[in-house]
Amino acid sequence: MSDDGPTDDAPANDTSLTDPSANDAPAEDDRAASDLRDLPAFSDGRLHSLPGEPEWPVREVTVEYDPGWFVGGYDRVEQPDGTEKNYYWAELPPATVVVAVADGRILFVEQYRPTVRNTQLELPAGIVEPGESYTAAGARELAEETGFSPSSTTLLQEVWCSTGVLRHRRGYVFAEGLEPVDVDADSNEFLVPRTVPIDEALATVREPPTNDATLEGLLLADHEGLL
Repeated sequence: MSDDGPTDDAPANDTSLTDPSANDAPAEDDRAASDLRDLPAFSDGRLHSLPGEPEWPVREVTVEYDPGWFVGGYDRVEQPDGTEKNYYWAELPPATVVVAVADGRILFVEQYRPTVRNTQLELPAGIVEPGESYTAAGARELAEETGFSPSSTTLLQEVWCSTGVLRHRRGYVFAEGLEPVDVDADSNEFLVPRTVPIDEALATVREPPTNDATLEGLLLADHEGLL
């Protein structure tokens, strides 16, 4: 995933223009809980993945780590039985994952992931920049990572990821009508575009090592009858 990139305007057929659930509103908006959005770590102009008001009382919010690309800390929460517990979290900016189809094939990228120490076959993906929708970010990331720009994008689903420990929103985007464009790749990305026939894609990405974003994106697109 890219951490950098220019902000593009949403395509004319961007579903975020008509579907409120497709909007990638900054986490500092009214959806974010008041005890979070006013903290310095979350009022820095970056896009954040912040939850709404809690159902269980939060007695304290502590930020312990903020290196500039994620925030780590904990909420001290009163549980239903009256006891209190620290619930630790890592907050990451929202991300977009793109299922891009052309000529009966799906576009992937291969890249080595030092965190898990293996090479992954992944759907193109990246961080959503402030002011972008998931679909606009998906079109930008697709062009940056593969050299192809879509004429049509649709938001399939927005989800919260790894909810036991992460505060991280992810949007899955379907893209088609691909045309080659000049690649403005990030200097810190080392990846190779690869295509796989649609009828082989699910079996291919289920072969270890695999990853959640890629498998979930394909399953969503398949469920919608797009593959």
